[in-house]
Amino acid sequence: MNPTDVERVIEDALPNAHARVTTPRPNDTDHLAAEVVSPAFEDRSLVDQHSLVYDAVDDHLTTDIHALKVTTYTPAEAPPDAPGQSGA
Repeated sequence: MNPTDVERVIEDALPNAHARVTTPRPNDTDHLAAEVVSPAFEDRSLVDQHSLVYDAVDDHLTTDIHALKVTTYTPAEAPPDAPGQSGA
């Protein structure tokens, strides 16, 4: 599954989410990293935030996605270069 498809799956599952999915390891398309900004993360623990993302891609884990590293932010916490932010 390519990073753009994973972004779409996450954004479709989480209202008003912005996702950036990359392949952080050179020559390794099996390991992905997702950076996600969503108001759905507000007032949730980090574990719950990550669970929302993993739940979004659950049907693809172990079949289309081998490994996924997740970084989450609420819109207020997101750095300027995060997905959906003005500096991204």
